[in-house]
Amino acid sequence: MSEVTAPALLEALRRIEKQGKHETAHRAKQIAGRVLRYAVATGKAERDPSHDLSCALAPVAARSRPAITEPARVGALLRSIDAYVGQPTTACALKLAPLTFVRPGELRAAEWSEIDLESAEWRIPARRMKMREPHLVPLSRQAVELLSALKLLTGRGRHLFPSLRSRDRPMSANTVNAALRSLGHSGDEQTGHGFRAMASTLLNELGFPPEVIELQLAHAERNKVRAAYNRAQRLTERRKMMQAWADYLDELCAGRRMMTRADDKPSPASEGTHQTPP
Repeated sequence: MSEVTAPALLEALRRIEKQGKHETAHRAKQIAGRVLRYAVATGKAERDPSHDLSCALAPVAARSRPAITEPARVGALLRSIDAYVGQPTTACALKLAPLTFVRPGELRAAEWSEIDLESAEWRIPARRMKMREPHLVPLSRQAVELLSALKLLTGRGRHLFPSLRSRDRPMSANTVNAALRSLGHSGDEQTGHGFRAMASTLLNELGFPPEVIELQLAHAERNKVRAAYNRAQRLTERRKMMQAWADYLDELCAGRRMMTRADDKPSPASEGTHQTPP
């Protein structure tokens, strides 16, 4: 370990970088740094040369998450999800993802102790949230119906979506994405995380207050006083928005183009186009 130098480490990382794998190169540098720091702590090296490479690698370009945001294509996606014939728990996760638009890790590791079906609330503890703040998800009527059915399958255990190999663990991090691939949706088109971008885009287009949307997405509020006020004061608006969102998804899934806006007024283009579902 004491023979590892910054130029030698950079040469190895450059080979990864030349393949176009910039994010992998940065991750490899971080892992090498952890190993080298352990070597320093145990007396096997005098210093961590990865510190000398802080600006040596090409930066990782920020990428948006693949997501379907056009209403007609969202409807087609929802219909394909309805036709999913795999594991029932996976089918439920696929249907809950657009209804709740939580992060994939928050969804797959959900626990029954967090769910209150009578109050129609899902309270995610801070330890499971990216921002380490507790988060409340108002559950629409459609989400409550899905969870009530799921409880008959997995309600005796800890997790809503237990692993098929061990009921003590949640389902794999790749389960939802793999299910989307099986339905014909490529990774460049839609991912589990993409349901958040879908909801954010369409809810803004529907005219809901951006700050309410951001609260429901559990994005960090830099002003802590304002953050506490928002969590306390905007729940009623969030409940209405989540139900309107679920109803709107039903409209799209049924193939209708009714744009139910935040003020409950249809857009001019949709007036007179409502049809009774078959």
